[in-house]
Amino acid sequence: QVQLVESGGGLVQAGGSLRLSCAASGTIFSINAMGWYRQAPGKQRELVAVITSSGITNYADSVKGRFTISRDNAKNTVYLQMNSLKPEDTAVYYCHAPVVRTSTGQYENNYWGQGTQVTVSS
Repeated sequence: QVQLVESGGGLVQAGGSLRLSCAASGTIFSINAMGWYRQAPGKQRELVAVITSSGITNYADSVKGRFTISRDNAKNTVYLQMNSLKPEDTAVYYCHAPVVRTSTGQYENNYWGQGTQVTVSS
């Protein structure tokens, strides 16, 4: 059993910064890729950034140069540093683990956190 819990969201003025955290807990042996998604009201959920256990990253074009994804494999935690925030970044942000290998040796799929609200005022 695995849970993902996000934290760090809030209200910030345009140009400000926030750092989101997502901690995975439970019977975890390893997690390969972890990512951040976001969903604004009335819009589809979109990928923001992903990172593999070896440190390979990918970003949506809209956040390149402003956001940085990182992770601490030992703590099973992924971070999203968000700088130069814009009103269009306003959304609920979710962390995601596509595949988790549990301590029992099984692979489990498609874990999502509960989401954390980020609101950027103009």
